[in-house]
Amino acid sequence: MAMDLTQTELLAELEPVVAANIDRHLATVKDWCPHDYVPWDEGRNFAAMGGRDWDPEQSRLSEVARVAMITNLLTEDNLPSYHRVISENFSRDGAWGTWVGRWTAEENRHAITMRDYLVCTRAVDPVSLESDRMVHLTRGVHAPEYFSGVLDQVAYVTFQELATRVSHRATGRVCDDPIADRMLQRIAADENLHMMFYRNITGAAFDIAPDQTMESVTKIVKTFAMPGTGMPNWRRNGVLMVKHGIYDLRQHLDEVLMPVLRIWNVFKRTDFTARGERSREELAEYLDKLGRDVIRFEEQRARILAREAARVG
Repeated sequence: MAMDLTQTELLAELEPVVAANIDRHLATVKDWCPHDYVPWDEGRNFAAMGGRDWDPEQSRLSEVARVAMITNLLTEDNLPSYHRVISENFSRDGAWGTWVGRWTAEENRHAITMRDYLVCTRAVDPVSLESDRMVHLTRGVHAPEYFSGVLDQVAYVTFQELATRVSHRATGRVCDDPIADRMLQRIAADENLHMMFYRNITGAAFDIAPDQTMESVTKIVKTFAMPGTGMPNWRRNGVLMVKHGIYDLRQHLDEVLMPVLRIWNVFKRTDFTARGERSREELAEYLDKLGRDVIRFEEQRARILAREAARVG
């Protein structure tokens, strides 16, 4: 029976793949500036500077768009915690450390851009937004106890980056504002490149340690939660976003989980031992159940929306 690779061995085996994918990423990514995506001519002073403070009538966004923008921004805001968790599970040296720094710098643009847009256009209450930011960052994000090591980390961020891309693109569409849509397209493009980086690292991990990687992927898929979990009003805002298709079970299954699992060739691989096979069967059973849950969820949502439409009518 083959011994598991240690975390140190995994990091060393994967480092050349990380280095190659940093080169690929830097050759592909387009540098951009947050200020180029904000309509500054719409800005004006608040009361502290002799102007007028925010009131709800100033926002052009629907309730769904406001909730989605705030949720997405607060998720991006928690970057210090993500940097900490990722650097703990990767390495601060060599190619791994280079990637952690580059990823952090690119991700930081997202919160800068979204906040400048929301405050400049008075789309949301800036006082409430800042209060929620303080609460959310003070709590931070903490990996679950079962979450440990590089394989869990790269599997999680592969799905999380793709889920964030889907959420940003859907939010842009409901904003009914071409400026917001363009900004979120730009941010989503970054998230997609980050997903590809992590997806490639996980794909290489399958070749290096197939059983270990299969177990990590199964664990992450079965326990996946977005990193914004626990932010102020998370449950209420999450329900509203799910109801209006910003990010729901169907998107999670069809646009996030299955495309990535297909690229990793999870269900056609022939290099697992009995241990990896058990984990793959566990994943297949979970996905079958999730598929049934999606159908039930969509039927329930359709009934709720129909009742709401009847009341309005």
